[in-house]
This record gives sequence, C-alpha cells and structure tokens, in this order.
Amino acid sequence: MQFFDSHCHFDFIEFNADRVALWQACKAKGITRLLIPGVAPGQWQRAAQLCAGYDGFCYAAGIHPHWIEQQPWFQKDPADLLSEPTRDHIAALIQQEVVQPACVAVGECGLDKMIATSLDVQQQLLAVHIELANQVHKPLIIHCVRAHNELLASLKKNKANHGGVIHAFSGSYEMAQQYVELGFYLGVGGTVTYERAQKTRAALAKIPLEHLVLETDAPDMPLQGKQGQRNSPEYIPQIAQVLAGLRGLDTAEIAAATWANAMALFHCN
Repeated sequence: MQFFDSHCHFDFIEFNADRVALWQACKAKGITRLLIPGVAPGQWQRAAQLCAGYDGFCYAAGIHPHWIEQQPWFQKDPADLLSEPTRDHIAALIQQEVVQPACVAVGECGLDKMIATSLDVQQQLLAVHIELANQVHKPLIIHCVRAHNELLASLKKNKANHGGVIHAFSGSYEMAQQYVELGFYLGVGGTVTYERAQKTRAALAKIPLEHLVLETDAPDMPLQGKQGQRNSPEYIPQIAQVLAGLRGLDTAEIAAATWANAMALFHCN
C-alpha cells in the first residue's frame, strides 16, 4: 500500500528534532508522498527547501487567513478592506512562487470565524487566491472553520476552475455533495477517528471514494486517543483504516483510491 498525506505542516518547528527519522518511519509504512501547505510567504522557501531534500514532497503557496494581518506589507483601505496594493502584492507573490516545479497548488487559504480578522477581509483574500489559481491552472487548498455557508457562496460566485481540496472536511453529507459538485475533493483527517463526529463520519462513508483524499494536518488535529500529542504523518494508515471500516472496505482499497485521487489532483508523476 502507498499513502499520500495531502496536508502536513512538516516544515513546522515541531518536527525539527526528528524530521529525518520520522520520514524514514513513514516510508516504512508506505507513506511516500506528502504535501506541505503554504501559510505565509516567509514559510514558502522553507517548504521548497524540504521538497528539494526529500523524495516525494511537494508544496503549496498561499496565505492562511490567520497569518494575513501579520505580514509587514498588510494594509487596509478606508472601508476597512484589503487595499488594492495589498491584493496586488499577494497575487504577485504567489504567482512568482507557483512556477517552482514542486509547487503544485495554491493555498492554504479560506475562511475562519474563530480568528479576529474580519470575514470581509478573509473573503477578499480568498477571492485573490481563487483568481490566481485559475490564472496559473492550479488546484486550491481551502481551510474552513464554522464558515461553510459563506465559503460555498464564495465558491459559487467565483468558480475555482481547477478544483482543489476542502481541508479537514467536517460537515454533513448535503454539504459534502455541494463541494463535490463544485469540483472539490474532501480532505479526510483525524476528525473521522472520533466516534462523536457522527455527521462527518456518515458523510464520508457515503460520498463516492473518487472524491476523497487523506491528510493529517500534522502537527495539529490529533487522532482519537492521541489528544494533546503531536500529530504525525505516520498516522495516515490509521485514518485510512477508520475510513475503510466506515465504508465496509479493505484499507488497501482506501489507500489505492486516495493515492490515485491526490496524484491526479496535484498532477504528480
């Protein structure tokens, strides 16, 4: 079996002490591909360097809504929205980065109601990412926390021509269907291992397998029973096993399908 962790912050400092050994352990378990999402321009180079040093790595370039106001060039206009120079600067930065061969997607971007940045600014930021992804023919990696209605409205208004992933999907079957109809895959991560996540588990048991990819979001989003611990890409087979149980399939079938989905979405060789 081969596994693709389609969302892992392997560049974060939580992995500095044992990164090489951990990736060796991952490969021994069949985890041979990993995508590092972008969160801010200062981090993209670190992700690119890891991709150059590790076989099977790729990355994305984007600005997470949590990081946008921390950027030194961030400015608002008199209406308290992103200034035009700021929007242009974001687009230029991402456009320069996505020409790198290992940069296979735009993101992580999206909407998050749990942070202080206004939803209006976040929606503007998302629109910049969608427009840029369409221009450079790349898929999107989208983060959404408690803002699915707003996100769906944005994606229906500004169509993402090359689809992408709804990272860490957590929601109903009806919501999942809407994302799939818009051309998105659903990222299946640690949430599916929690028995209390009944709505999400039911949705992921029913949505066609050709619309799912596996992810950890490591070092965050630990699996059930590992709360308070560092999450790790080596747990991808456990996520696959839980998903297989929910769908009445062998883990090997989950591994093969999600591997093929991620490879196709990110145009990996």
